[in-house]
Amino acid sequence: MDRERAIKAVEEFLTAVGEDVTREGLKDTPARVADMFAELLSGNADDASRHLSKVFDVPSGDMVIEKDIAFSSTCEHHLMPFFGKMAIAYIPDKKVAGLSKLARTVEVYAKRLQLQERLTSQVAEAVYKYLGARGVIVLCVAEHTCMTCRGVKKFGSKTVTYSIAGDFPAEKVTEVMALLK
Repeated sequence: MDRERAIKAVEEFLTAVGEDVTREGLKDTPARVADMFAELLSGNADDASRHLSKVFDVPSGDMVIEKDIAFSSTCEHHLMPFFGKMAIAYIPDKKVAGLSKLARTVEVYAKRLQLQERLTSQVAEAVYKYLGARGVIVLCVAEHTCMTCRGVKKFGSKTVTYSIAGDFPAEKVTEVMALLK
């Protein structure tokens, strides 16, 4: 990210909405906002393959489920936060990732301008592709501040998305979805 350019853009925005960027309370705000967005969008400089390359051999292909992976992201439509929890179920093909690596994979994609639907499918595809899983299901439940703080103001409303990648047995999908909720 070009920090100086971002600072100037925030100054211009504040001026455009009628603020005085030289007043005491706003003096350092442009730099803070630029640094905040650098942090919130840090996933652009990361790659899920890096996290999912550290694997452990396992003799069986028993399902692995990691759930309640908390995340926050930034909606690309309003630049407002959305946050929630994600669950990942996968059937390994003789190798598994460390559990923290699944959470790090979620962070790679959450720390970008996002749509929840895209975030969910990107995590599923990454686990499938980089871990070599036989099948993956990702369930994501999130609250969007663009729904709660503005517009329709429906506090507590949640959006649920899921994505399936690979060869996940159809008879297991209902069972897994119940476990993930």
